[in-house]
Amino acid sequence: MPGRRAARLGSALTGGDRVSNADRTVLTGARLVLPTGVVDSGRLTVENGRIAEIGSTGADSSPTPQAGAAAGAAAPLDPGADAFDLSGCTVVPGFVDMHVHGGGGASYASGIAEEALVAARTHLEHGTTTTVASTVTGEIDEVCRQASVLSELVEDGLLAGVHFEGPFISINRCGAHQPDLLRDPDPALVRKLVDAARGTAKMVTLAPELDGGIESIRLLKELGVIAAIGHTDANYDKVLEGIEAGATVATHLFNAMPAIGHRAPGPIVALLEDERITVELIGDGVHLHPAVIDLAMTGAGLDRVALITDAMSAAGFGDGLYPLGPLQVRVEDGVARLVEGGSIAGSTLTLDVAFRRAVALNGLSLVRAAQVLSLNPARLLGVADRVGSIEVGKDADLVVLDDAHELVAVMRRGEWVVGSERLRAPARV
Repeated sequence: MPGRRAARLGSALTGGDRVSNADRTVLTGARLVLPTGVVDSGRLTVENGRIAEIGSTGADSSPTPQAGAAAGAAAPLDPGADAFDLSGCTVVPGFVDMHVHGGGGASYASGIAEEALVAARTHLEHGTTTTVASTVTGEIDEVCRQASVLSELVEDGLLAGVHFEGPFISINRCGAHQPDLLRDPDPALVRKLVDAARGTAKMVTLAPELDGGIESIRLLKELGVIAAIGHTDANYDKVLEGIEAGATVATHLFNAMPAIGHRAPGPIVALLEDERITVELIGDGVHLHPAVIDLAMTGAGLDRVALITDAMSAAGFGDGLYPLGPLQVRVEDGVARLVEGGSIAGSTLTLDVAFRRAVALNGLSLVRAAQVLSLNPARLLGVADRVGSIEVGKDADLVVLDDAHELVAVMRRGEWVVGSERLRAPARV
């Protein structure tokens, strides 16, 4: 059972905007984005933090309502429920970010629990209800300490897992990672990091061409941890070898790896063409041109795409100087670059912006946008039974958007996190 510290930190993550203690919350009138389609004039009932019913309040009830929700006009609301009229709004599933380093001026690599909660809360306020905390390259023992701190927050249900990005990456493609701290992926060191996370490690990014790379991918597969190929100088054949060994993710495809050559296709082509690989894409307009995102989505297919932030501590906080692990980053006009060398150093993106860009610039339907920001990463992380889509029985993790797809409110596990004051005042019925 979580202790008092966990309860206090949990309150810091989700508290402050709960509006009642009603047993049921009913949302009516909104456009509901389900994995099977869109329900206009929808009705969604939340009980005990989970989605209990989905239906329609209008004549058009397609797709078929779920779990007891009546087709056509809905039945009168039950006494004791709080009802919110969301007419004119769209409700999508809470976003799932499987690669994020920080936000709100705070970093997951700080090794400080309170700072990690600031980062998580910042992204939660922008619709990310499920977060995998990413570390950066550091001394092995220090990264192990960070993992131990983050693992407690995972165990308390505040984070969804730990992602190790570095130190097992190529010095030729290290980006915003300190070169002198990089290491070959010795399986013993890889296991040391995974063990430090005490069962909460979700993913390790490594370069397969390094000594021990293929063996470490096999080890990660045996341990049930996602092996991601990234920050790599590998050629096409070596990436294929890594995929055969068990790699299933491309870490921020296109970034920190060789470009496509017509005689040397390199890692990008190998990762795009293999159906076993889910490709991460950073949809901030800085890391990738929208046309390149279109190319990746077409090449991989939308079932294999996960939009991520790769955000550092400046996300949701503003321009200035920030630490990124042992390095210094300057953020100007929302673009993060290393002070020394000028390499792009993560993003300042939040997933509500990524959703809006995916619809406006990449032409995704609401259903497909929800898939690449929520359902696909949830499936990859093995948590799609609880999160990632609006379905009966899943956690009530919901994002309310206006008609311009700007964020209005966020609900996590049935409680309003932010924005309830911007909704029509709840009426007791």
